[in-house]
Amino acid sequence: MLERWDHVSAGWAKHADWVRDSSAPLAHWLVDALALQPGETVLELAAGPGDTGFLAAELVQPGGRLISSDQSEAMVEIARARAAKLGLRNVEHQVINAESIDLPVASVDAVICRWGLMLFVDPAAALAEMRRVLKPGGRVALAVWASHKRNQWFVVPTQAAIRRGLAPAPNEEEPGPFALEDPARLTALFEGAGFVEVEIDEVEIDEGAATFEEFWERRLDMSLMGEAVRAAPTDVQRALADEVRRQLRDFTGVSLAALAG
Repeated sequence: MLERWDHVSAGWAKHADWVRDSSAPLAHWLVDALALQPGETVLELAAGPGDTGFLAAELVQPGGRLISSDQSEAMVEIARARAAKLGLRNVEHQVINAESIDLPVASVDAVICRWGLMLFVDPAAALAEMRRVLKPGGRVALAVWASHKRNQWFVVPTQAAIRRGLAPAPNEEEPGPFALEDPARLTALFEGAGFVEVEIDEVEIDEGAATFEEFWERRLDMSLMGEAVRAAPTDVQRALADEVRRQLRDFTGVSLAALAG
């Protein structure tokens, strides 16, 4: 998984502003759920470009700090550059494996994680680690993807690429975008790690592409299948894009539903 994220980090850097803008409703939901106060310490896991955590960093001033982290060094550098551009002075950047968080017990007030838990090899271990580093009364806010039926923007291109041998078939033993689409399983994981007062809500965000071409370029830039598709013969690329376009023919923007607990 680490190698995969390092591999697509350039695409995430290229489209970082889009990630920030399109996911803004979710980012605000997550930060609001934490009820942050000045002086608190927030840990962000799987931060990617870092923008969700940057909202939290503003709310804990004065005296508070954000630890912006990702398991991918490439992603950490993207977040570091974006924080510097924004002039944020209360943000630390670390490479952290969420399943083995290198922080002391009871050292943070809140943990935030957008679209990370579903991709961890052992989400139960990650949640246990989050609870370990939280102070008494600490809070966690995270988001995973909702049902694959609600996310055809992702499913349709992936399945079309698999049929053409341009993407691997999903392995049920590996983590993936829809590994935690079942709210009951998500709740059970939280409760198994010792969390109480677990709340799950659904936040819908818009993919925000004005045209199919814009959507398709971004999809290839930010996904593992992008390199294989672009290396395929031109006629294969065209046929793939045409098939995806037909199946998403009602495309006027793509909704991405995210379950957050």
